[in-house]
Amino acid sequence: MKSYLLLLCMLFIPATISAAEIQQIWLTHRSHQPDKIVVNWSTSLPGNSIVYFGLTPDSMTTVKAEGSTTLHHVEIPLTARDALYHYRVQTGNQFSDLATFKAYPTDSLRVAIVADWQSRPDLSSLLKDNVHLLLTAGDNISNLWQTCGPGKPDCIQPYLDLIGAYPELFRSTPFMPILGNHDREVYPRGKKPPKHAVYDVDATAFRRFFELPDEEWKWKYDIPDFNILFVGLDFNHISDLGSTWQTCHPLNRDSKQYCWYESITQNPPGHLVTLYNERNATMRNQLQGDWERLFQRGTLCVTGFGYFAERAEAGGVTYYNTSLSGTGAQYADPHAKFLAGKDSYLLLHSDRNSGVLTVELKSLKNEVLDRQRFPPRSKK
Repeated sequence: MKSYLLLLCMLFIPATISAAEIQQIWLTHRSHQPDKIVVNWSTSLPGNSIVYFGLTPDSMTTVKAEGSTTLHHVEIPLTARDALYHYRVQTGNQFSDLATFKAYPTDSLRVAIVADWQSRPDLSSLLKDNVHLLLTAGDNISNLWQTCGPGKPDCIQPYLDLIGAYPELFRSTPFMPILGNHDREVYPRGKKPPKHAVYDVDATAFRRFFELPDEEWKWKYDIPDFNILFVGLDFNHISDLGSTWQTCHPLNRDSKQYCWYESITQNPPGHLVTLYNERNATMRNQLQGDWERLFQRGTLCVTGFGYFAERAEAGGVTYYNTSLSGTGAQYADPHAKFLAGKDSYLLLHSDRNSGVLTVELKSLKNEVLDRQRFPPRSKK
């Protein structure tokens, strides 16, 4: 009898030890406007997905997602403004600690844009800015193959590592990244194009991990209260299109990307901010200047292609390059007005009353390197 009881105990021990531990938690937007937010988390084992949320810890609503998974995405509604939401997640019998995020504001909106996360820098300065939304201009990880092994396009571990490096930031701030070439590099690039594709153009891991609007490799996000629209495009290493080094989706006049961007810029709001990961001057020259003519319908274009901080002015549009690793080689835009070899990010401040968008290039030491003010574009 003792042996039988011992065997039963041994059978039940693994079930206790292997509870679905809740690991990284991050916030994104899947809808086009800030009336909803997605709470994302990962677990060590498959399980259900439950989010508790509310304006106080003792009056929380529950939202559940069907299915059993290790990668959890639950969208919840947002009805409050100028408030603090409390939330926690549950999988199986495991609960996360209570966390918070800010509701969107009514008067003053703060948005940060970063690029080139590879060095995992100290982001204390950005945390002090207490932004409502965090965007990127590409290259959120170093590559997929070094962590996952070559040829594994669906491996999300590098993105889990990114979230794990900044738990406070990602638990409290909705995050909307765009793609760079590093984000889909599944084989080492090498010195010449090999027979097999080096990059996963479809960005399988990126789209699996992040819950973003539209097709996720391109997206738009509108904040109507502040008359501002953010658009993420898929441009990087465009000189490699058509080779086994191709990283991004096509951008010719008949491409899905061009037609989509042309359509949504027909009647832009007061401010249109476009994000991509190719050199600004290169993009302005594409299709005999057709891409530049589309950019001229907006306010700003932002890239993270170069490892430096830059502002350029061309054709009535301001072009920024920003990089968290800002001490690389500098190849200035022909229309550059500001250029510095400093680690940087962009801080956008939108004032609802005046409609003015203030943009600061900031160093990671909290220095304001460059500041510009943009009035809203008048309707034509």
